[in-house]
Amino acid sequence: MPPDDAHALSALLAGRVGLVVMECDDEPRALAMVRAAASSTRRPLFRWSVTDALSRLDQPSEQHQWYDSDAVAVLRNIRDSRVPATYVLLDLHPYLSDPVVVRLLKDIAAAPMPMRSTIVLVSAHLDVPDELEHLALRFPVAFPSQDERQAIVDGVLGAWASATGVPPLVDPQARTLLIERLAGLTYGDAAAVARSVVVDDGALLADDLPRAMAAKRDLLAGDGVLSYEQDLVAPDELAGMLRFKAWLTARRPALDGTAASLRPPRGVLLLGVQGCGKSAAAKASAVLLGAPLLRLDLAAVYDKYVGESERRLRESLAAAEALAPCVVWVDEVEKAIATSDGDTGASRRILGAFLTWLAEHRARVFVVATANDISALPAELVRKGRFDEIFFVDLPDEATRAAIVTIHARAHGLALSPADAAALAAASPSFSGAELEAAVVAATYGAYARGTALAAADVLAEVRATRPLATVMDDQVTALRAWAAPRTVPA
Repeated sequence: MPPDDAHALSALLAGRVGLVVMECDDEPRALAMVRAAASSTRRPLFRWSVTDALSRLDQPSEQHQWYDSDAVAVLRNIRDSRVPATYVLLDLHPYLSDPVVVRLLKDIAAAPMPMRSTIVLVSAHLDVPDELEHLALRFPVAFPSQDERQAIVDGVLGAWASATGVPPLVDPQARTLLIERLAGLTYGDAAAVARSVVVDDGALLADDLPRAMAAKRDLLAGDGVLSYEQDLVAPDELAGMLRFKAWLTARRPALDGTAASLRPPRGVLLLGVQGCGKSAAAKASAVLLGAPLLRLDLAAVYDKYVGESERRLRESLAAAEALAPCVVWVDEVEKAIATSDGDTGASRRILGAFLTWLAEHRARVFVVATANDISALPAELVRKGRFDEIFFVDLPDEATRAAIVTIHARAHGLALSPADAAALAAASPSFSGAELEAAVVAATYGAYARGTALAAADVLAEVRATRPLATVMDDQVTALRAWAAPRTVPA
């Protein structure tokens, strides 16, 4: 446990806070944290579960046991006990709908200070009733620190040696990289990934790391909220956007830690016309900043149970912080957090939690949010202070269109001459990058059907047959560009 966390939890227990909530999937780690923090309080420490009843956690399990498996009975015993103690109650959440349980918890948490005990609730999902909210203090269970991850890996290596009698073959560099790459996983998941690497062949070598990263990606993507994005875009494949690329390049030292005196950048909001390269810019930003790209799907955060959506968002953002330095991409953010008069409250709570994190987090996590519809964005998101800068990705100019069509033609085996590229750019005013790509793709189909090689003339024919979005929806595109002109920075 990081020293700051250990000190903070020890202070809570020593101060006899009545009710502490630890919402996490890593129960063994939570118990270890409480055990370590309670050792300095000189008060008895108990553990309760519905299967094992109440027993001492700070002494051998065969001593000082109470056999109350019923939640109401054990809470009555705690309330009536004259010896202040710390009680860790595991998976009490199903009983929190019982008014008797809520009342007993309230009595215990609000007891006079000399006789007050501390209740620590540990559950994977825990919604605190409104009656207890003002008495409860949530304590986040942090992901294992680097020292703890090192202990996990070394423990797995030692267990293999003990079980087989043969020391595993270990590449020191691979060991160091594995310790780094287990960041963002719970204690149990990190141990499972380390075991999967070592148990396979009794070795920890460089060629084991891709399998470890694949296992980590699967674990992070388990709930569909946060996932690794591997399909990145090279900066030279991102036509135009010179100002945006220069802006990112200047901030790379602050994000990767080489310029320790600089405050890490928070992120950018990319607004723009559909199909003009916002998603490609987000993918290129990770390359420019030299950091892995994580995709945060805010729409996947929402859950039908009250409080569950916020918990999933908190866990995803905590995982991103543990993986720092990294880039977090939130695509079409307006669709996930836009609110309306008929909103039930979930969107507003998610928006509030996300905005608070944007403003307050100190980790080297760079957020790239993209949006198409400025009218659907809440004012709180676009005001200064949430992002370092708001860039507008406009329709490409003629030179940029020439670069875009050259890139996409090359991807399909067609090397355009500068004259051909210029002619295609001149023939495609108001085209977005996506529309130019679509013209090239359509031309490949036509060429294949005729049995001929793809040529610039084929692309030109498709361009001339296309009516771009900026023409079809001229009013909306014009309004968006007019809004952005005085309020954003051109990308």
